[in-house]
Amino acid sequence: MKHAVIDAQINPEGRLDVLSQTEVNKLFDSSQGGLYRLFRNCSLAVLNCGSAMDDGKQLLERYPDFEIRVVQQQRGIKLEVKNAPAQAFVDGKMIKGINEHLFAVLRDIIYVSDEINDNPKFDMTSSDGISNAVFHILRNANILRPMTDPKLVVCWGGHSISRKEYEYTKQVGHEMGLRGLDICTGCGPGAMKGPMKGATIGHAKQRIKNGQYLGITEPGIIAAESPNPIVNDLVILPDIEKRLEAFVRTGHGIVVFPGGAGTAEEILYLLGILLHPDNQDMPFPLIFTGPDSAEDYFKEIDLFIAGTLGSKAQQRYRIIIDNPVLVATEMLDGIKQVRAFRKEAGDAYYFNWLLKIDPLFQQPFAPTHENMSGLALHKNQEAHKLAAHLRRAFSGIVAGNVKDDGIRAIEQYGHFEIHGDADIMKLMDALLASFVVQHRMKLPGKKYTPCYRIIK
Repeated sequence: MKHAVIDAQINPEGRLDVLSQTEVNKLFDSSQGGLYRLFRNCSLAVLNCGSAMDDGKQLLERYPDFEIRVVQQQRGIKLEVKNAPAQAFVDGKMIKGINEHLFAVLRDIIYVSDEINDNPKFDMTSSDGISNAVFHILRNANILRPMTDPKLVVCWGGHSISRKEYEYTKQVGHEMGLRGLDICTGCGPGAMKGPMKGATIGHAKQRIKNGQYLGITEPGIIAAESPNPIVNDLVILPDIEKRLEAFVRTGHGIVVFPGGAGTAEEILYLLGILLHPDNQDMPFPLIFTGPDSAEDYFKEIDLFIAGTLGSKAQQRYRIIIDNPVLVATEMLDGIKQVRAFRKEAGDAYYFNWLLKIDPLFQQPFAPTHENMSGLALHKNQEAHKLAAHLRRAFSGIVAGNVKDDGIRAIEQYGHFEIHGDADIMKLMDALLASFVVQHRMKLPGKKYTPCYRIIK
């Protein structure tokens, strides 16, 4: 099937007006670690906004003739696209929000390549060095808002959710928007789009004109979760670990909606951090919520957490079913505690420097077959370290489900094999099986073929 495409030249709309000749050349120099390929693939994902697709490999194969290049002019730059997805345009002109996202991709890829990679100022083998790099990427993207009270709520949840669950995420976003709270998500569809959409209405009713709808993504997932056009601040982190750190450093509280393996990964990431002894007294509001149809989903999640990380982990979150107003008021109260804590400690409102993140959560994990089978999934370790290894297991499953490299690895070598303590494997198998039954692994109507095998 041939898909409609468009050729066009796009102006930057003030997002990134100029590049040096060296920066432009790096985008087309194959010796620069495939920077053009990275730029092209992320740009294609942005232009694919609104498409019912969650397969990075399929997207790249659908538009094999897509090209993008920087046009240097004396007064600035333009982007020239050829064979771009037609849904990114209206009457031949690119949608403004997508235009902004396209230049955000260019900005972040150039900045990470020039200022972060191989820069001795950032020791990427140390915890502080990685956190510092995350901060600089966010600051360069101009998404940090100093001199502003804490009000940014991170919303996690799946891209493949039912219509009822999607409507519920909008209701929660609306109630939070009415209370002046901003929204940050993974920027894709489903539970990432719904809260932003609801918040825009809440903000409009309150005549809030500077609401922030922050989308945080990374090159591996962006093709499967194209940024939705409501996002008015988009930032691309280099990998999933830095993306997750950006969420918890910038957010003042987190709401989790129903999801699949990616949502389980996010939950384990945050709980593992909060279980670190250095963070035990730090307020961090965390709410799991959904409509009445999601009650069993959260029971499964709660059961898994109880059986793996224990009761201390359960104490760090609250489950609220079918009550958007209560979610919003509880989050608002929790953020007030965050503000008081940060003010007393002298920590920034816009970046949580005091949060201790173990290097296990920061070092990039490559989900190869060898690494997946070698994960330390046993209870003979501290709970926060077990959470880190469990997080990596779910991260690998996400890669095998929707990421281009992961899908190709599964096609070449077969299933990921996941080993561990018998009771942990039993719980993990049950949780993943429930995701499959509830159609949370792929978009509705698409058959799911597991990319993993649990070895009991």
